[in-house]
Amino acid sequence: MKKLVVAKIGTSSITDDHGDIDVAAVSKFCSGLAAVRSAGHQVVAVTSGAIAAGLPAIGLGGSERPTDAVTLQAASAIGQSRLMRVYDDAFADQGIVSGQLLLAPLDFGIRQQYLHARGTLRRLLELGVVPVVNENDAIADDEIRFGDNDRLSALVAHLLKADLLVLLTDAAGLLTADPRVDTSASLIEEIVEFDAEVEALAGGAGTVRGSGGMASKVQAAKIASWAGVRTVIAAAGRERVLVDAVEGAPGVGTVVHPRAERMSARKLWIAFAVRTSGRIVVDDGARRALLDRGVSLLAAGVRAVEGRFHAQDAVEIVGPDGTTFAKGLARTGSDDLAAAAGRKSEDLPDGVSSVVVHRDDLVVVPSAHGAATTP
Repeated sequence: MKKLVVAKIGTSSITDDHGDIDVAAVSKFCSGLAAVRSAGHQVVAVTSGAIAAGLPAIGLGGSERPTDAVTLQAASAIGQSRLMRVYDDAFADQGIVSGQLLLAPLDFGIRQQYLHARGTLRRLLELGVVPVVNENDAIADDEIRFGDNDRLSALVAHLLKADLLVLLTDAAGLLTADPRVDTSASLIEEIVEFDAEVEALAGGAGTVRGSGGMASKVQAAKIASWAGVRTVIAAAGRERVLVDAVEGAPGVGTVVHPRAERMSARKLWIAFAVRTSGRIVVDDGARRALLDRGVSLLAAGVRAVEGRFHAQDAVEIVGPDGTTFAKGLARTGSDDLAAAAGRKSEDLPDGVSSVVVHRDDLVVVPSAHGAATTP
């Protein structure tokens, strides 16, 4: 059966300690994608590495990675062309034409941009071209702080309704413990549902050159699961890793099963791609109405406003116990909402809407899924 496969490889897997591109590692990745194509499948590559590849060119390679956004953006602009040149050459060695596509999370939230991105990717695949996707770090703002491209790869998998997402990393997959401190750590071969224990096993951020780590991989796998896409987290250095992931070979890595119910593109973007700017605390009646009836959040149910945000910013919606159970786009800013909180529609001044978060802009976030609301 023909499959559409999205495969993502991280910065630490394709650059050396100084940040220079590891040509052999990129060639291995492209060779694996070529083998999957030869088996009759379509492939999309998602790659990190532009920032790391650009830093050595301006004398900033090594362990001391800059932290200011402007320098990182400049490094990305320098490194992206160098990175793509290596991909072009590696795919050419396989007799394949590759094409660059730079995306940002906003491309998944604005309908017209979403359709353009999907149309371009589909046409590239129809033409027999392998799309090489990277985040548009050179002009990004908030997006550049997302760090790695794991989450972007999951959104691309959703956009294309992919059959499989493969997240390549330096580890064999998600392990039961950190192997650096526990020699008995073993591979978790299958995840059916996410819970707090699974997320705790993922740990924190990754390497100096890349800022993803296993936590980012688990986050992306969770997004893909909600998008109805099967995910495999596996070691980039493993022989035949991509072919084995597509064929479902046992022990290839950690397999994350998709949920039966697929989330819409817009709600997936709200839940996972847009940064949270504040929190709205609601009473138990509002919480039950949102959970049980899928209605809009009204000002009457709001008990407190935390943080500062503007209309159309993303906010977490919190119950009386302090647990986040939903996320959405606010229809009003924090100052106006604080003044309207707890007031019924008829008690609000003329021209002030009682709708705080419309149901079309609201995503319910089960407790095991709560960590996904904050980039």
